[in-house]
Amino acid sequence: MDDRELERRLHALEELMKILRPAVQADGGDLLLRSADARSGVVELALQGACSSCAISSVTLTQGVERILRDRLPWVTEVHGEVEETEDSFAAVGQGSWVPKEP
Repeated sequence: MDDRELERRLHALEELMKILRPAVQADGGDLLLRSADARSGVVELALQGACSSCAISSVTLTQGVERILRDRLPWVTEVHGEVEETEDSFAAVGQGSWVPKEP
């Protein structure tokens, strides 16, 4: 694989992250790209903010973000993710944009 192909892959990943991050940010969290190896296909991510106190953050990573990355970027072979604790994780609770509807 030449340098041009590696560059193309990384650019595609960056563009996809521009689509994914706002969805996570809308709920008070953030999705960060820690590293990506376009040769091996390994991508490392981190969830931050309100995600550190969210009970389904691991599901967001595995069934959401990882699935999307693998579907749209066939070269991605593994996605490793972590949920980074905030200094005050309880302050992040309820900071998202979701508001329950009145009955």
